[in-house]
Amino acid sequence: MKPSGATSISRLLDLAPVALFVLMLGVFGSMSRTFLTADNLTQILVQSASTVVVGTGMTFVLIAGGVDLSVGAVMFVGAAIAGKMILAGQPLTLCLLAMLAVGAAGGAVNAFLVTRLHLVAFLATLATLYIGRGVGRWITQTRAMNLPDSFLALGSSKWLGIPMPLWIAGTVVVVAQLVLSHTPFGRRLFAVGSHAEAARKAGLRPGRILAVVHVLCGVCAGAGGILALSQLGSVSPKFGELYEFDAITAAVLGGTSLFGGRGNVFPGTVLGAVLLKAVFNGLVIVQADPYLYPLITSAIIFGAVLLDGLRRKR
Repeated sequence: MKPSGATSISRLLDLAPVALFVLMLGVFGSMSRTFLTADNLTQILVQSASTVVVGTGMTFVLIAGGVDLSVGAVMFVGAAIAGKMILAGQPLTLCLLAMLAVGAAGGAVNAFLVTRLHLVAFLATLATLYIGRGVGRWITQTRAMNLPDSFLALGSSKWLGIPMPLWIAGTVVVVAQLVLSHTPFGRRLFAVGSHAEAARKAGLRPGRILAVVHVLCGVCAGAGGILALSQLGSVSPKFGELYEFDAITAAVLGGTSLFGGRGNVFPGTVLGAVLLKAVFNGLVIVQADPYLYPLITSAIIFGAVLLDGLRRKR
């Protein structure tokens, strides 16, 4: 049984992201009246949708004790192929399915490298990141592709007054959290992430579970690419760049451990993703120096890693 002091500190560490979020709202709200308006807060949520979806897939991989650095590259390849298809006159539905298929294929490649060739996940997915970036640039010839209005309609449409990206992200989050909290697969996932060898001795198959979460992460990357593309309306050579770090930071800020065995999608990863987008939205509104953006990003990533280290220590 933990001492009461240790329990209190653990609770404070768990509440740290919420405290940061409230502090951020207070700071930017005091600097600009525009920041806390309903329209701007809704826009923050819509902008967070793609990061939430990609971060959901990343949460599964991190809980299993792995990592996937290739999600941004997978988004780029899927967007490049879908862009070429829709400009060639292919139906929108087929283009969207192609992005999901590219995501699943990218996840399957990572799964093969990690579970069959037994490569370290960090190095394997770092390699597929560079491969994916190269393939995407080859497909697009490093030229931006402007997509027709039919693609933008997905990002701007509403149902029951709620933007469609929020419906899609919300559905992914609900399903993912139910899987983690109420299914045998979710319990096995936490067991493998906590101690893979002990899970193997208990009759589980860590390799198979790792393979499944890598494919799921790839599919989430494809879905996140759809949401991001529907809001941007064009495929640029930098599409999806650094999404892997946003996804990891969102998950870790929300309480998912980089060492595996701990995490949740809601409210954890969702809160982390919204916090990230709210910070950058606030910086734009207050017209902060653009050179500060990478410094603030690095500070957020450092804070996320520090929180994770403190949680693990406790």
